Amino acid sequence: NKYSASNHLVGQVNEFRDMVKTLHQNGLEVILDVVYNHTAEGNELGPTLSFKGIDNESYYRLEEDQKRYYTDYTGTGNTLNSRMSPVLRFIMDSLRYWISEMHVDGFRFDLASTLARGLHDVDRLGAFFDIIHQDPVISQVKLIAEPWDVGEGGYQVGKFPAGWAEWNGKYRDTMRKFWKGDDGMIGDFAQRFMGSPDLYMKDYRRPTASINFITAHDGFTLNDLVSYNEKHNEANGDNNTDGEQDNDSWNCGCEGETTDADILRLRNKQKRNLFLTLLLSQGVPMISAGDEFGRSQKGNNNAYCQDNEISWIDWTNIDKDLLEFCKKVIALRLKHPSLRRRNWIVGDQIDSDGLLDVVWLAANGEFMDETQWQNEQQKCLGIFLHGEGIQGMDEQGQGISDD
Repeated sequence: NKYSASNHLVGQVNEFRDMVKTLHQNGLEVILDVVYNHTAEGNELGPTLSFKGIDNESYYRLEEDQKRYYTDYTGTGNTLNSRMSPVLRFIMDSLRYWISEMHVDGFRFDLASTLARGLHDVDRLGAFFDIIHQDPVISQVKLIAEPWDVGEGGYQVGKFPAGWAEWNGKYRDTMRKFWKGDDGMIGDFAQRFMGSPDLYMKDYRRPTASINFITAHDGFTLNDLVSYNEKHNEANGDNNTDGEQDNDSWNCGCEGETTDADILRLRNKQKRNLFLTLLLSQGVPMISAGDEFGRSQKGNNNAYCQDNEISWIDWTNIDKDLLEFCKKVIALRLKHPSLRRRNWIVGDQIDSDGLLDVVWLAANGEFMDETQWQNEQQKCLGIFLHGEGIQGMDEQGQGISDD
């Protein structure tokens, strides 16, 4: 059993339970990344490895006019048919097992839009959501969607139902564009920085519905985001045709590794700009492992197939200054509840002097006016959050306030 450090037959199960228990004892929750949208067969030319050999027509989405072909909403060659009762039952049984037996605290659903599709379109009132919300076990844990797939109409950021959090792809795109200097980003920056109320407030979700991120396991690392204008996936064997084409990256003046002191200084500043923005934003910050100390994949933005130095984390090659900066920023967020509010900041007046819970300031220190919000060349924005404007109670039922 090569996946078990103990080499025992049930080693993985016992080790996983021990891991979860230890993490819980240290105040850490465990969110399991689950992939219920496809299996390993690939397309119709692939091998028979999983449900294909049991009941192909029930378990997979097939083209209506030519059922020998799979409908591919996932980019893998096939799509599990979550409209069918056996598939839904399989998914629910699996989720309950991980909660009841392995004690995980929630799930991140890969390509969740695929699971929510009805006949073709994503259905917010469909069977997948219904069954999860009615289940007394699954409905009580954290549910996080990757709210897109590769099919038509699959991009569903901001459209999942109450009870779900989402990877906020609009946050990622906005912050990347803002910090590389794109015009006209101030208004969108403010929305994303405040937890994306335009996406989540209307459905009575909280700022915690927004899982904010700059990078993830797919795409560039933070270091590569500020070091490469183009992806460099030649090692993947697909002539650099794989991986995301539009990365909103900026190499700061030179493609890839360099010894130029000015470029390196700018890259270091950009990494800090992006990380600081992520940790100061309302919502839930998600950090990709290694970004906090400058991990690089040498410009490869699709390194899932690389089990080597390209994808490994090199613990001997750490940017200690960046790591120390990131630790201090995380400590700052933990210290100040103003930076992680549970309720929306809406510009309410909170004292008799007319002071608001949030104030937006222009570069000259004056309040932002409509002309400045609409100015596409506006690149500087100040934000004042009043610590007395926090709505909510702490674990002891006391009102929360901040500096």
